[in-house]
Amino acid sequence: MYNNDENMYHHTYDKGGNEPGQRYDARPGIDEQLHQFQQQQSQPQTEPQQTGGYYQSGETATKPPKKKERFGLKLAALALACALFGGVLGGGIVWVAKGGNAAMKTEVQVSNRPATEVVVQKVDGGKELSFAELYAANVNSVVSINTTATSGYNFFGQPVQSASAGSGFVLTKDGYIVTNYHVVKDAETVKVTLYHGDTYDATYVGGDEDYDIAVIKVEAADLTPVVLGNSDHLNVGDEVLAIGNPLGELTFSMSEGIASSVNRAINVSGTPFNMIQVTCAINPGNSGGPLVNRYGEVVGIVSAKYSSYSSNSVEGLGFAIPMNDVVAMIQDIMTNGYISNKPYLGINGGTMTEQMASQYRYEVKSGVFIYSVEDNGAAQKAGLQMGDVITAIDETEITSLEDLTAVKKKYSAGDTATFTIYRGGETQKVEVTWDAVPADQQTKTEENTNRNQDQNGNGSNNGNGGNYGNPWDMFNYFFGGNHW
Repeated sequence: MYNNDENMYHHTYDKGGNEPGQRYDARPGIDEQLHQFQQQQSQPQTEPQQTGGYYQSGETATKPPKKKERFGLKLAALALACALFGGVLGGGIVWVAKGGNAAMKTEVQVSNRPATEVVVQKVDGGKELSFAELYAANVNSVVSINTTATSGYNFFGQPVQSASAGSGFVLTKDGYIVTNYHVVKDAETVKVTLYHGDTYDATYVGGDEDYDIAVIKVEAADLTPVVLGNSDHLNVGDEVLAIGNPLGELTFSMSEGIASSVNRAINVSGTPFNMIQVTCAINPGNSGGPLVNRYGEVVGIVSAKYSSYSSNSVEGLGFAIPMNDVVAMIQDIMTNGYISNKPYLGINGGTMTEQMASQYRYEVKSGVFIYSVEDNGAAQKAGLQMGDVITAIDETEITSLEDLTAVKKKYSAGDTATFTIYRGGETQKVEVTWDAVPADQQTKTEENTNRNQDQNGNGSNNGNGGNYGNPWDMFNYFFGGNHW
């Protein structure tokens, strides 16, 4: 145990339950070692041996008698004690470094396996590739997209510039690039950077908000295009990879996952989409990049991520547009600058609500209310009128404007569908042949689609009401509408 006596620490030894013998100050450091050494030197061979800082003789330890000390002996003993102390300390360090055993050595095991060489494979759909091969085969086709736009004006009337980033992929050797519409929407400048660092100014060719696809073009030659695959062949559980620029900074990153669903209906900002649901890590900046299968083929365009749902945080929910749904539209945009066969109805409509039904004594409380009909449009040619409510198209029930948007994607210009409408207290069926969206209506249609709709389906006027000389025009003024 330890005792405190005049601010000195003493160690008392008690072995086998016997009473301790006499003790001396056990001061730490060189003084103690010197004292012990001097005692050893002054004792004859028959004297008891020192143990643990005291002398033992039989059962009782006694303190050795004092002898005359000389200055020279003290000096020699001090030098020898310093040498011994340094030797013990140095030896202890060496012993620890050697693991406490001279026969043991500290060694680091290093593998001599040579680095795996990744050879760029040709994507032909004939064989599965490793993840490293998939990356090598596609990374030179992926691009980073950076845009600038005017987001508003400050207090002094000066334009405020905003910047955003996304991804895309090369479709042709001569510089056509596919991305999402929301990546380049309203952009004033678009810059494209390839994997090896070359940067190009890109021009906007065309796009469509309903399908969230766009095509841009750079003036370049001999680029590396992707190989498109058949998204209908993708199964739930198949491994897929996303390559892009998450956060706009982690350029040309690849993430791996599986297809969780191959035909998932989701709603993005009021617009319905049919999507491939994946578990790949997808973040802002990934939008527009390719979704690749194990054969290296692009089967989708990465488009959206859910970060929250009904106030709950979620993970592992990424979405991509199936390639088969949009490949013909992409080719159409490349040729015409817009989707020339996109179906068009030629109405200005909005979601029917209970409030509207009560106010105007309609028996139906859901559907798409027709505010106005365009001259010589598909709706007028089929006999649809202002005030009609569309409740079904073919076998699909229509309860809102979003439903009409989703159903419309199933048709092309020239297709015929059976519309079920409510008119004058009765239900009727009307055959409608879809028109194509006029080129001069393309942008206007995109801007009006599903905007200004509140939670009840109502909205503010967006300039499509015409004059308000009849109740239906005034109705449109207060509740808003969209061109279809």
